[in-house]
Amino acid sequence: MTVKEIFNLFLLISALHGFLFFFVIIFSKNAKEKSMVFINLLVLTISLNNIQSWILAKNFFIEYFFLDYVHIPWHFLIAPFFYMFLINYLDIQKQSKNLLKIILPVFIIIIIIRIGFISFFSDNNSADVAYLFEKYTSIEEIFSLIVSLGIFFYAFHILSKKENLFQKILSYDNLKWIYTFFKLGALTYIFWIIALAITVALDFTEFIYSYYPLRVLTTVLIYWIGYQTIIQLRLLNERKNLRKQLNFKPIIESKKTNNIEKDADKKLLFDKVNFLIDDQKLFTQPKLSLDFLANEVDLNTIKLSNIIKQFSGKNFNDYVNEFRIDLAKELLKSSDYKNYTINSIGLESGFNSKSSFYATFKKHTGLTPTEYQKSLIK
Repeated sequence: MTVKEIFNLFLLISALHGFLFFFVIIFSKNAKEKSMVFINLLVLTISLNNIQSWILAKNFFIEYFFLDYVHIPWHFLIAPFFYMFLINYLDIQKQSKNLLKIILPVFIIIIIIRIGFISFFSDNNSADVAYLFEKYTSIEEIFSLIVSLGIFFYAFHILSKKENLFQKILSYDNLKWIYTFFKLGALTYIFWIIALAITVALDFTEFIYSYYPLRVLTTVLIYWIGYQTIIQLRLLNERKNLRKQLNFKPIIESKKTNNIEKDADKKLLFDKVNFLIDDQKLFTQPKLSLDFLANEVDLNTIKLSNIIKQFSGKNFNDYVNEFRIDLAKELLKSSDYKNYTINSIGLESGFNSKSSFYATFKKHTGLTPTEYQKSLIK
């Protein structure tokens, strides 16, 4: 089997997989979530692009001039659908621009221009016309790349610079998986630029090999974020339900506590700090720091650290993690929370990742959360 045949097989399988993903999600319980709708449209767009590339590579319509040259620029919609997913997942759609209102009309205009172009040259199926269409397709793709890059960087700007708009989601999700997507997405754009540069350097003659890495990477990346979104939405819903059942809300910006005097007895001060962390569930905040807590009790960080060490026998991190482990153990024991995943329980207890939860839990108990839960059944 040649490289081209392997690539074509990949296009076909990935397209069929994408269509299957699309229809499964349509009938899933999260189908109506707007963020899921746009991820599903994103996967569908990639699938349509891949099946179109496969059909063209197999030369199924080479004898039909019109069908052979109607290449729908599905890639033009990838970045806009991702942007719409992002603002809906962050729940900031009301404060953000709806770029689809601009992009969709432009997308339709591009298709109309292409159809008009094809209709004009329909009576002349020569090598010159083929070259002209290759040149036009590349120019069209360059325009798509520029627009896509603009949307990509604008979306990253929102994610990295506008955290004040989505503090609510940050209390449930640290968004590391989305940052990972942006890193991989940047790599994908590099491959796209290289593929286009090769096409231009070869005077717009078709050089499909330059697109092999791009299409493979794009397909894998889009399907990856599709499955990640399913996992994260499930985790997000579980954590929201857990928080309702626990009947507390971790404080994002808590009010400064002024009733703890600097010259108070150290033991009394420690008891008050202990009560503050436990009563307001400050330990459920993954970003809880010694500086934050010292500011809350109006105390020097070094002095607070020494007081915690003196009366708890632990450093600040171990001291806070003990609260988190106690809550996690309580949730793992209770039959009321048996339907929740261990991952969501760990994150809702204040840990910022599954790995840190498992490592800390084993450090404090000698067992992993899974082993601990199984030991309760015996």
